[in-house]
Amino acid sequence: MFGKKAGTEELEAFYPIRPECVAEIPKTRFKPRAGKTLSARRWQAAFSETGCLDIAKVLRRIQRGGIHPSIKGLVWEFLLGCYNPNSTLEDRNQLRQQRRERYSMWKTECQNMVSVIGSGNFITTPIITDDGQPIEVEGCRVTSAVSDKKVAQWMLILHQIGLDVVRTDRALAFYEDKANQAKLWDVLSIYSWVDDDIGYVQGMNDICSPMVILLENEADAFWCFERAMRRLRENFRCSTTSIGVQSQLGTLSQVIKTVDPQLHKHLEDLDGGEYLFAFRMLMVLFRREFSFVDALYLWEPNGASDSNSGQLNQKMLKQYGKFQRKNMETGCADKNNALAVFLVASVLETKNKQILKEAKGLDDVVSILGDITGNLDAKKACQEALKLQNKYLKKAKRP
Repeated sequence: MFGKKAGTEELEAFYPIRPECVAEIPKTRFKPRAGKTLSARRWQAAFSETGCLDIAKVLRRIQRGGIHPSIKGLVWEFLLGCYNPNSTLEDRNQLRQQRRERYSMWKTECQNMVSVIGSGNFITTPIITDDGQPIEVEGCRVTSAVSDKKVAQWMLILHQIGLDVVRTDRALAFYEDKANQAKLWDVLSIYSWVDDDIGYVQGMNDICSPMVILLENEADAFWCFERAMRRLRENFRCSTTSIGVQSQLGTLSQVIKTVDPQLHKHLEDLDGGEYLFAFRMLMVLFRREFSFVDALYLWEPNGASDSNSGQLNQKMLKQYGKFQRKNMETGCADKNNALAVFLVASVLETKNKQILKEAKGLDDVVSILGDITGNLDAKKACQEALKLQNKYLKKAKRP
């Protein structure tokens, strides 16, 4: 697994890039390393005879060197909370089957309304008008006017999901296969039907895509995405008066104000005190700024079991990633204190001098931050975020 080809070539074998796109995408800096990266052997060794997982041991390995691509999908199911580490293999098999059956039921329900779902195709043009009248689309027929508000709202968004699917991770050879694009479209379409409160918002495709790539079974990919959305769904809740990540932007503002008052004041003077220039980074968790592989690496240190209520002992704390554990220990276990906030803050800190010297307006700030694409090391970014978190928590505690 970690032979001579370990590194970029090995990663390219798992996530091949279309040749014509190689020059356009951010360079991947993460490389699996023997003795540090969580390997298939280490992963198997972390299970007891009954199938219970020593999540603390797994998290320590992940924080040292990430996850080998051959087992990412399996590990992510635990990191995202699909399965309790203390569950047995029998428990998980039973739960997996139940979830697959539930997904199949929802998929059939959606197919009965829009026949193209599950067909291996997807749509990129509207199938009904705003007032619910059918529009003839090749391969997808709506036979009568739609009067039900929930159904109409869902049908109206399906073509937008399709347009976003076409743009999702275009550099990856995986999506050259239309069936894989259709798989992503199916998962997003069915999720938007099930979670009609949030529905679908652009950017959810970037969150869902890794699950579709890492997990071969569509239902398993759906449930991984569903668990991810439990943590992220408020990021996508937008209204005419607020944006989903507004609370996290507020936290980012507070962090910079605390650790770097000079930079914060400069941004305020540029009318950037609301930190809207960081909207995209927080919304899709750095999917655009890093390569596919590096973005996944960034997500992994923050993975751990769902928050436990009540008093946390040391054994329970070990079930959290390093970042979350620090938040839990200091009583700052708030979704708005997510790792992504401190990652953005660390990026701003690395660009501190340039922003102070060159930024005469918000466009300059956006341009300076745009230069980070492909030029940041994911592991170093995580390390800097953790340092900044420590600095912030220490300063925030001072009277």
